[in-house]
Amino acid sequence: MNVLIVYAHPEPRSLNGSLRDFAVQRLEQAGHTVQVSDLYAMNWKTTLDVHDFPSRDANARFNPATESGHAFANGLQREDVAREQDKLRWADAVLLQFPLWWFSMPAILKGWFERIYAHGFAYGVGEHSDRHWGDRYGEGTFAGKRAMLIVTTGGWESHYAPRGINGPIDDILFPIQHGMLYYPGFAVLPPFVAYRMSRIDDARYAIVRDALGERLDTLFTREPIPYRPQNRGAYDIPALTLKADIAPGKAGFAAHLEEPVAADRTAADGVAKQVAGHIAQQVE
Repeated sequence: MNVLIVYAHPEPRSLNGSLRDFAVQRLEQAGHTVQVSDLYAMNWKTTLDVHDFPSRDANARFNPATESGHAFANGLQREDVAREQDKLRWADAVLLQFPLWWFSMPAILKGWFERIYAHGFAYGVGEHSDRHWGDRYGEGTFAGKRAMLIVTTGGWESHYAPRGINGPIDDILFPIQHGMLYYPGFAVLPPFVAYRMSRIDDARYAIVRDALGERLDTLFTREPIPYRPQNRGAYDIPALTLKADIAPGKAGFAAHLEEPVAADRTAADGVAKQVAGHIAQQVE
């Protein structure tokens, strides 16, 4: 299978850099073909602006959606954008690897999405009617492909627990997983989250590395997060709110799950417990 790793960390010698190299090796050993988009090494242009559309009418009011749709439809996109779109078409699975910075992805990765998710490519596709509101949230360009986040944090797992000060990790990652991945059709796997990684020794690194290896081994077999598809009866169209008999009394992000993901909430609980145990042993 074809796997694209989109990697966003400025230091190749970092923990993330080591885990990226390990992921490539593990996937290739399993027989997969891997490409890596190392955004910092590529000096990726972060901002979506008029410079992305050199053929546009310079006197016209700039509308990013209109300009991206025109450029995509007419083969007028910048070469770097078209190249990344080709990688997405090629990939059977996409791994997004990044450190959690200020409760989200690094700006360079957000800019990757903003520039390559052109109108007509990742959004604005499909029929819009009183029965079907576009091919999205379970349908779309990337339907049939898989995606997974590989995330490192400096904070402890307890900081990102359901009652933790930082808020639940599932809620923090919801805009990325549901909005940026499920929206255009990806089947999104539970994320691999490694906590408390700002100071790590060889023993803790081995625990994290081995747990990531196990996740990579099940990249094409693990069940995805059971988000509710948009156009299959759960939502009123065009209001796009859950029907009254769907998840009654529930609101917020969790209401958009067909069933709880209790046993595999972050898909990193096991590694978090092992790391916590190792830290406790050091303290003793």
